Amino acid sequence: MDLFSQSLLYLAILYISLSILFLVFRKKPSPPNLPPGRRGWPLIGESLEFVGTAKGGCPEKFIADRTAKYSSEVFQTSLLGENLAVFCGASGNKFLFSGQNKYITTWWPSSMKKVLVFPETLEKFNKDDPKKMRSFLPEFLKPEALQHYIPIMDSMARDHLDTDWLRREEVEVFPSAKNYTFALACRLFMNIKDPKIVSKFADPFACIAPGLTSVPINLPGTPFSKAVEGGKQIREELLAIIRQRKKELSEGKDANARDLLSRLLLEVDDDGSMFYEMEVSNKIIGLLITSHDTTSTSITVVVNFLAQFPDVFQRVYEEQMEIAKSKGPDELLNWDDIQKMKYSWNVACESIRLCPPAQGAFREAITDFTFAGYTIPKGWKTFWTVYSTHKNPKYFPDPEKFDPSRFEGDGPAPFTYVPFGGGPRMCPGKEYARLELLVFIHNLVTRFKIEKAIPDEKIIYNPSPVPANGLLIRLRTHN
Repeated sequence: MDLFSQSLLYLAILYISLSILFLVFRKKPSPPNLPPGRRGWPLIGESLEFVGTAKGGCPEKFIADRTAKYSSEVFQTSLLGENLAVFCGASGNKFLFSGQNKYITTWWPSSMKKVLVFPETLEKFNKDDPKKMRSFLPEFLKPEALQHYIPIMDSMARDHLDTDWLRREEVEVFPSAKNYTFALACRLFMNIKDPKIVSKFADPFACIAPGLTSVPINLPGTPFSKAVEGGKQIREELLAIIRQRKKELSEGKDANARDLLSRLLLEVDDDGSMFYEMEVSNKIIGLLITSHDTTSTSITVVVNFLAQFPDVFQRVYEEQMEIAKSKGPDELLNWDDIQKMKYSWNVACESIRLCPPAQGAFREAITDFTFAGYTIPKGWKTFWTVYSTHKNPKYFPDPEKFDPSRFEGDGPAPFTYVPFGGGPRMCPGKEYARLELLVFIHNLVTRFKIEKAIPDEKIIYNPSPVPANGLLIRLRTHN
């Protein structure tokens, strides 16, 4: 070993020794009554275990192991470099959903923000949206507004099945569903119809989802690095579209536009033109992420269970054929038709209960508060998770059984079925997802009989549920 290498070794040993002495002898403040649990390795925490159980096809194991060992109401861990209190059960969900702006506020991990948002807007990203955007977005996504888009959804679903499914013996559902949901989102949110432009967006979006909950190491080839690069490409493309649309609007073109992008750009905010463009971009990206990932995942898991249970498929088919028989040959679906799809929606809800497209959501404590006898310090992050209730026999007897009747009548107990969250920050796209799912189900079952080509195909989570082989199904037309 040369002198330089020896010097480096001695310095490393000295650094480690001093660090250990500092940790041992520093004066430790009296800790508050924190929730039980462990934080795992420095910086990494328990992130590898969290991601590992998901990729192993059993994300609920991470939660179940810790609720059994520590507490069924709240436990501490460390994910993505943050001290985290995981709230469990209906009581934990209720507390967080009702505590918005009282105990907690919106928070996103820095890894997600680095992927999704413009650096110039990072400081404001965790705060509420600009005033007019905050009031306008729910208006755009509420049922009264969305019902006008049902015929467009129906027309695009028909075209998609004609192009990607018809005259094929087998189809990979997941990649096909991603193409459909993303094209639909581009049409409804930005009035983009050109398949080349849609594809230009879709390719980098495919890199984002796997990197959002990965260990945030920005080294070439890592999922996080690929997600960062994909996010940068999307922001650049979207900003160019936003500026072109602003120019068209200023020239009086697209004056009657009803898509979300034009409506947002017709608003005025206090942040100045450039910042508002970036805020609009951040919002559109968030909606496209949801459309690209969670809704395509939801379609996939619904098709999975329809193909797995012929008796369920038959009941859905009968319900949808009653609607189809009441329509003219080229007549598109409308709001009244959607309201008749009650059993189909129960099937969708049960599918999402068993394979929820999102695992939960993060929040940040804005003050010290107490829950279940434990103190959550200000600045700690909190997390509610679908897995503490969706597969808990306390709330859903025989939780692994596929049983759409759970959603008949009053349905599950409050705060137990939470794929869309709850409280003031409930997912604003819930109704959009419902319409998109039901319209797709209608077109699928009225045209095809389906069966799984791989009966025991494994579902992995990355972070949303993805069939290992894309959900390969065999098709037969009814005629």
